[in-house]
Amino acid sequence: MRDLPYWRLAGVYFFYFAYIGAFAPYFSLYLNASGVAAAGIGVIMALPQLVRIFAPHLWGWLADRSRRRLRIARIGTVIGTAVYCGLFAARGFESLFAIVLLMSFFLSAALPLVEVTTLTHLGEHTAQYGRIRVWGSIGFIAAVLLIGYALDWLPIGALLWIMLAILIGAAALLMAVPEAPHVEHIHEHTPIANVLRQPQVVALMVACALMAVAHGPYYTFYSIYLVGYGYTKGAVGWLWALGVICEIAIFFWMSHLFRAYTLRDVLIASFALTAVRFVIIAWWADNLLLLLLAQTLHAASFGSFHAAALGYVHRFFRGRNQARGQAIYTSLTFGLGGTLGGLYAGYAWERLGAGLTFSGAAACAFAGMVILWLKLGDRRSARSGYGN
Repeated sequence: MRDLPYWRLAGVYFFYFAYIGAFAPYFSLYLNASGVAAAGIGVIMALPQLVRIFAPHLWGWLADRSRRRLRIARIGTVIGTAVYCGLFAARGFESLFAIVLLMSFFLSAALPLVEVTTLTHLGEHTAQYGRIRVWGSIGFIAAVLLIGYALDWLPIGALLWIMLAILIGAAALLMAVPEAPHVEHIHEHTPIANVLRQPQVVALMVACALMAVAHGPYYTFYSIYLVGYGYTKGAVGWLWALGVICEIAIFFWMSHLFRAYTLRDVLIASFALTAVRFVIIAWWADNLLLLLLAQTLHAASFGSFHAAALGYVHRFFRGRNQARGQAIYTSLTFGLGGTLGGLYAGYAWERLGAGLTFSGAAACAFAGMVILWLKLGDRRSARSGYGN
């Protein structure tokens, strides 16, 4: 793999997830300081998830049609960055809504197409994917920590300049990554509609969407919630980073986990631990030790959950259906589920309060666990969904 553009791909992941590490924890603080009401914050913070319902299908279609994946990713990132600059002049909910919606639409082009490009460059060495993808998690951790400390000393408006610098870095690295050769999909006779009608597939998609709904309050109001308890922004950054560090650890340990337990066991346990996590956040956020425990459970609520869910997607969607299966999973889980989660968070935060809002999140995770327990098939299923 001497021709693998390792550091250029790693740099793209680093800057892309650093942008998420700036947006997800801190942009709600910017909106709050700008006078946007809680319901409005919930709506705006849900917009990146909203575009993931339909955008991956459009960008994927354009990339397959042109066979220039990175060209589409570059165009989307440059236009998205240009639209982002409108935030410096935006005032009020309506203008913020319009700019975040439009920039999220264009920026959503990058990651799916970079993922395909990375895997194509790796060829038969896809086991090395984690060595590149881990730089995304490192970028997220660096952003949440450094920006958290910076915002303890700088005005919240400085966040916009920091995020702009990160987007420019992502665009520059994208320009340096070479295109990978286009690979034709293996012919697959099973119509994808037949796959989607299978009860196990329906159960998986519904449960995963519920998991994304459960994370709505976390991604929208967690930082505001902790600052309200008296935690510094630097401490908030460390708590976000702890979750991602545990996520990285579980990804490295995943092969051992899948040798010891079935995909079904791992997925159901992930949902159960997520419910526990959000109950702790709901009622014991003033207890730092319990809050640290809750953050370590991010290893389950995202790490083991996402890996096991992708294992099932790989198992259910074969051959030519694989790319579309991944797009459907992304759209329904992080797109539709994430959007509903953000809207739920914005609606419930003012009406129910933080405790009941996070308790509702825990209930969504528990409901997903029950659905999987009843519908996901025999617990004696194969040990792993990868490579079967």
